Amino acid sequence: MNDSYISSPVGVLTILCGVGAFFFLLEERTKWKLFNYFPPLIFIYALPAVMSNTGILTRTSPVYDWLSSTVLPMFLIIMLLKVDVASTVKIMGRGIFVMLFGTAGVVLGAPIAFLLVKNRLPEDIWKAFGTLAGSWIGGTGNMAAVSEGLNTSGQGFGLAVLGDNLVYIIWLPILLGSKSFAKFFNRFTRVDEKRIRMLEMSQTQKGPQQSVKMRHFLYLLVLGFVCTWAAEIFSGKLPELKPVLTASAWKILLITTMGLLLSLTPARRIPASHELAMALVYIFVANMGAKADVSGLAGSAGWFILACYLWIAVHGAFCVLGAYLLRVDVHSTAIASAANIGGVASAPVVASHHNKKLVPVSILMALLGYAIGNYGALLTAWLCYILSG
Repeated sequence: MNDSYISSPVGVLTILCGVGAFFFLLEERTKWKLFNYFPPLIFIYALPAVMSNTGILTRTSPVYDWLSSTVLPMFLIIMLLKVDVASTVKIMGRGIFVMLFGTAGVVLGAPIAFLLVKNRLPEDIWKAFGTLAGSWIGGTGNMAAVSEGLNTSGQGFGLAVLGDNLVYIIWLPILLGSKSFAKFFNRFTRVDEKRIRMLEMSQTQKGPQQSVKMRHFLYLLVLGFVCTWAAEIFSGKLPELKPVLTASAWKILLITTMGLLLSLTPARRIPASHELAMALVYIFVANMGAKADVSGLAGSAGWFILACYLWIAVHGAFCVLGAYLLRVDVHSTAIASAANIGGVASAPVVASHHNKKLVPVSILMALLGYAIGNYGALLTAWLCYILSG
């Protein structure tokens, strides 16, 4: 018998959608500076968690299973349609490799930080490190996908969300402030001023803007359902390497690969794909909060946050190393880091502050993070798992 006030599937889905809609409406209407430091994501996760842990909202519902099995792979497919690897490499050049250095810093920084704190945290905390790596390489959608692929506990996902946001409020000002050290940094990295001028003159090619029609949503839903169905069939037939490479993890990797292949086809020109995908992402984040048991969160939070700050320091060092070896300017380096750690939401903010002409390429770079986020995060989880024994 379910003693929660809200337990019907329709009621649960209403809450999950309503929480996301409310906080984005609040952000838009109020313009509160609070959201500059604590984006809606953390509230969209936290409120359902509070509701489910106080008995208002059920923690077990068929809605949650449906969101995990169907909606999650669907939004991954839709989200990846806009990735344009060729254009990103062409425009950003060596800046792309600085981003990949930053990605390597995320992958290798995790086991370093994990080693220092693992004895203070639960045994399966390696899953939380893999989950957070999904966000720090790609974005929120990757974090949600990897969490599902690893079967991360609600507590682990909560720690990942908390670590993501508490690092973000420190790291973003550092990336913005790095503009003040441009001359020193560019001398240190021996950057060629001609490269900066070429980057500023580069333009992203945009096709004609299509108005959104009803049929576009049908196209996106069909692509999402077809790929999800195919991934379900094939993921169960592939060999498992537990506990990291399970059928769920295979499903995420297959979906990611199919999404990238579709991005090479005319499907990438379907409008509103990114907007629809992100709406589904935030519903799924609310879903993760509703399933979470946060009773043990407080005892683990301090050590996990400490690990996150050590981890981000390794990422930063790798970005600087990449910039030095490749002779890349501070603007591209800051954008590369923002594309990893903050994704599509933060990279344009950092680019606009450094040089408004770089905003279009910053979005391309952040979208590239979507493409590699799931692969890199599962590798991160595997490295941390090896060290957990």
